[in-house]
Amino acid sequence: MYNWLLKFFSADMAIDLGTANTLIYVKGRGIVLNEPSVVAVAENRLLGRKEILAVGTDAKQMFGRTPGTITAVRPLRDGVIADFEVAEEMIKYFIRKVHKRNPMAAPLIIICVPSCATQVERRAIQEAADAAGARKVYIVEESTAAAIGAGLPVEKPVGSMVLDIGGGTTEVAVMSLGGIVYSNAVRTAGDQMDVDIIDFVRKNKNLLIGENTAEEIKKKIGTAISPKDKANELTMKIKGRDLLSGTPRETVITESQIASALAQTVNKIVDTVHQALELTPPELSADIADFGIAMTGGGSLLRGLDAAIRAATGLPVFLVDNPLACVACGSGKMLMDLDRNKHVLQTMY
Repeated sequence: MYNWLLKFFSADMAIDLGTANTLIYVKGRGIVLNEPSVVAVAENRLLGRKEILAVGTDAKQMFGRTPGTITAVRPLRDGVIADFEVAEEMIKYFIRKVHKRNPMAAPLIIICVPSCATQVERRAIQEAADAAGARKVYIVEESTAAAIGAGLPVEKPVGSMVLDIGGGTTEVAVMSLGGIVYSNAVRTAGDQMDVDIIDFVRKNKNLLIGENTAEEIKKKIGTAISPKDKANELTMKIKGRDLLSGTPRETVITESQIASALAQTVNKIVDTVHQALELTPPELSADIADFGIAMTGGGSLLRGLDAAIRAATGLPVFLVDNPLACVACGSGKMLMDLDRNKHVLQTMY
């Protein structure tokens, strides 16, 4: 009777627990939450524990602006949990927000993880969801969810390749007959691009900028390919702290400079795709040559990245519809038909 009540009061959900953003897909409702994976924390020394002040969008606005007693942190790094206690509170907050703070909520949850996550890291994610009030937790690899969300013919006897570039990891997978033939993930993605931009501005402009500014630069003028027409290239005014004088200063940065800053990370993503193609069975390689490579994830929105991969591989490369929500939508489709997808869902205990 109790289990029946839990099912009645709880809408089962799929969670794309990303390094940069968390998306939640609720069965029968679609994507109902899309917020930054950020938590504002205050250290309570008297009680010897952390106090959560804000989560998601409200917490991200505090990045780089908090006093010494408050820290805005990302509890996930490279797609896996870096701070278990804070991650648990973040998941709990998001579940309650979706369920309108319903104390009876105990949903079945599918959580996406990168293929490079270790068994210990997968267990930590499952335990965090359990502690947040889930009645059952399944783990699925992001590449599988991304391929399903992109609408690739993963159940058919043809090869499908998906390249998922998130905040913490870049994952490439080849799928056929409902299973993963090859997969690999590297912990280089959107967040590393932000770091590259911060380092470039510091070294070449003697200016210190924060993560939010770097992300804004990436979105507005970021590109994987340096423009040929330098006279008409995009520029952007940025503000930060002068490293010599210590005072605020404004400077201008160009898209060709950003292309130079991102070159190493872009090359690593291209190399990851090359390696996958080299290790793919020849029959499936022929299918990929016909159908191309599907790009998903927020990092895939970097201007010119598809063209860079196309030039390096000679294969068709295309950006899927709504790449930011692709993993969440794919895991949501799996949630709608659990029995059919049990072979790719894991439970750590």
